[in-house]
Amino acid sequence: PTNNFKSKSTKNFQSNNKTTTGSKKNQQKRPTLKPTNKESRKLNLTKIIDQENQEFDKFPSLAKLKRASEKERIKTEESVEEDKIIKEIIIPEIITVQELANRMAEKTAGVVKTLMKMGVMANATQSLEADTAALVATELGHNVKLVNEDDILKEIEDKKDNENDLIKRAPVVTIMGHVDHGKTTILDAFRNSNVVSKEAGGITQHIGAYQINKNDKKITFIDTPGHEAFSNMRARGSKTTDIIILVVAADDGLKPQTIESISHAKAAKVPIILAINKIDLPAADPDKIRNELLNYEIIVEKLSGDVLDVEISALKKTNLEKLENAIHLQADLLNLTANPKRSARGVVIESKLEKGRGSVATVLVQKGTLKVGDIFVSGSEWGKVKALINDRGENLKEASPSQPVEVLGFDANPLAGDDFIVVDNENRAKKIAEYRSKKKLQKKNTVIKTNVDEMFKQISKGEETFIDVIIKADVQGSAEAIESSILKLSTEEIKTRVVFKGVGAITESDVALANSSKGFIIGFNVRAIPQAREIAKRDGVDIKYYSIIYELIDD
Repeated sequence: PTNNFKSKSTKNFQSNNKTTTGSKKNQQKRPTLKPTNKESRKLNLTKIIDQENQEFDKFPSLAKLKRASEKERIKTEESVEEDKIIKEIIIPEIITVQELANRMAEKTAGVVKTLMKMGVMANATQSLEADTAALVATELGHNVKLVNEDDILKEIEDKKDNENDLIKRAPVVTIMGHVDHGKTTILDAFRNSNVVSKEAGGITQHIGAYQINKNDKKITFIDTPGHEAFSNMRARGSKTTDIIILVVAADDGLKPQTIESISHAKAAKVPIILAINKIDLPAADPDKIRNELLNYEIIVEKLSGDVLDVEISALKKTNLEKLENAIHLQADLLNLTANPKRSARGVVIESKLEKGRGSVATVLVQKGTLKVGDIFVSGSEWGKVKALINDRGENLKEASPSQPVEVLGFDANPLAGDDFIVVDNENRAKKIAEYRSKKKLQKKNTVIKTNVDEMFKQISKGEETFIDVIIKADVQGSAEAIESSILKLSTEEIKTRVVFKGVGAITESDVALANSSKGFIIGFNVRAIPQAREIAKRDGVDIKYYSIIYELIDD
């Protein structure tokens, strides 16, 4: 039995083995990369190469792939070129890569690639100058139109008014003079109200603008806190004043601020009316003042000049009508007119932030009629007129030329002396305000050229023929000696003008005057106070210090 079992099992094993070997024979041979030959167990190079060829024939070669991709690219480029719309691209002075790509309707990556070819490494957020952007656009097959962004400002340029639309307007009068000589008291007397008592220590803290109306004859008064504000307005290019009333106290004579006021009035080329105040005091001597003014080339009518002068007492309200008549007479000579039938333009006299009202600005309307609801631009701010309030606190629907009003509706505080222009729509107002604030920021980040650099640049072009100088010395004698020496330096092409000379340290007022008259300051044995130095640095006003007069003249 055992033999039987053995023979059975071997039979089974053999039959199983046969079937497996048979099935193996039927199966296809798989290509293999085994390098050895079973029989010889040696490497067979021919076999390896054949087998490798079998494997790699399934994949295209690298060259074949390259050719195919190149073919595809040319094909797509041709189709894109057929569809590509050639645009006229408007390029401003500075544009980001992203914005340029959007304007050309190109992919940002394509623009960056083109820039790289030109040797400029820039990412999507970086800014390009107009020339570079133009080259990129041309490279990508677009037409280029370079615009100067100042074109935005052309929309708000002032137009000349039609002669037939012009009507007479009230004169705008600024009262100037030394501290405590009675400037605000004169205003009080005109307005029959008490402003002085509201002011701290009787000194005007901020500019007030008021309008008086007697016998249908209006006068607008601007009460300035000293002349810095007046000069700053002039430096920003706004001519606000038609007539300056120079107030001198009859008992006190000419004081440093009075002389400064004269310099500011002359630099602004505005007619002066002399008001000799406090004539009710026993020590009053008006003739002494008239004679003192001759030193500053102010010759009153009494001494056969052309400056009107009135002796008044603001406290006793003496001769105020005479002063009023003098203003009207001067205004008639100036023939002041404005067109009320146009969109309003004006100037910001002061601005402040008030609780519950937001940014409030006092605006002097110069042309046109300002209405509630008007959209305006002022400096780098914009807004919509929510309310107009006059100097007596009454709400108005509209404001006519030469009328000062408080305007509510600014998005932020404008600066004194900023323009105030009514525009058609919000979009335009935003654009102009954005452009101006961007320019302001660029100006802040660029190196400020000093007035002297600018002046020599203009002289070399043959434009400027005057050099304006402000002299501050330690003693009056030095100031006069320097003035005469400087005036002798004038040539036929270039004239030197001494705008102001005085004694003492260089103050903010001197810097403001130098900035508005585009001149520079000479300090002889004196220094500038820290605040004045800061303002001079900010505005690019040159201050030159000397201690030897010959060094000064050599310079």
